[in-house]
Amino acid sequence: MKKQGTKQIAANRKAYHDYFVEEAFEAGIALFGTEVKSLRQGTVNLKDSWCDIENGEIFLKQMHISPYEKGNIFNKDPIRPRKLLMHKKEILRLYGILKQEGLTLIPLSLYFKDSKVKVELGLCRGKKLYDKRSAMAQKDAKRTMERAIKEGARD
Repeated sequence: MKKQGTKQIAANRKAYHDYFVEEAFEAGIALFGTEVKSLRQGTVNLKDSWCDIENGEIFLKQMHISPYEKGNIFNKDPIRPRKLLMHKKEILRLYGILKQEGLTLIPLSLYFKDSKVKVELGLCRGKKLYDKRSAMAQKDAKRTMERAIKEGARD
């Protein structure tokens, strides 16, 4: 019997700091058995990864999956390009948007969905330094307000 639901493996929090996420997509990913076993242990890093479209196929580059300890000769290169599984129509639409608007495809999170590994891709626009500063200021202000409300509730 298959497991139901989703379980997050990793999230790319740095992506939300460096980019404005305009739209999100879900894609499957082609992996080998030892890579999936390594993912179940949570040994993956999405921080510097990005996606590229080549010959009508979409690839995830620079995602680091640590080699599985018990995998011996079956282990693959930790940062090899991995093929993502999406419909051709979606890939072509994304390709058009990327070329016209100068956006980037960034993996936002990696998760199990009913025992299959899925990647959430974000169509992202880069933030300038002042955008990052204002986002941090808003976050601090929100945190301060929540803290004040919490302190007021205690009194």
